[in-house]
Amino acid sequence: MTSRELTVHYTSPTDPAARPLLDELTHEYRTRYGPNEEMSRYPATEFAPPHGAFLLLLDPGGAAVAGGAFRRYDRETAEIKRVWTHSAHRRQGLARRVMRELEAEAVRRGYRRIWLTTGPRQPEAEALYLNLGYHPRYDLDADRAMLPYLPFETQLPYSALAPFGPEPRP
Repeated sequence: MTSRELTVHYTSPTDPAARPLLDELTHEYRTRYGPNEEMSRYPATEFAPPHGAFLLLLDPGGAAVAGGAFRRYDRETAEIKRVWTHSAHRRQGLARRVMRELEAEAVRRGYRRIWLTTGPRQPEAEALYLNLGYHPRYDLDADRAMLPYLPFETQLPYSALAPFGPEPRP
């Protein structure tokens, strides 16, 4: 399966198609960090238009193979959350595609900056964000075990077609 065979589907965390994403992320977070409430920290409405987005990449059969979301951080900033690739489909560039899709949607919504954090026990996520050109907001030489999270940010390209600040699209 190639990335071109996948369909971008904007939906909600409450969509049954999102269940694999939510279940695998919950398992990942608990395996890496022990019992935690990360997956229940934000209500589904945080990822709904006009200020948020939740997307899935669906295979030709309609199964979710990757996904991610953003929520409003402030008027100019979207916060990326829930980036995931199904365990059977990793190492194919799908997380990169999810990030690029989320960035493009954030630009369409009028955001000018992206903020995100990842955990210190997620080196693959850290590598993804660094490879995508996100700026680390922490000391790259720091002992990861001493950091509560790893923050990143990037500026988005300005679009004269997008409203300033995320307002509903017609």
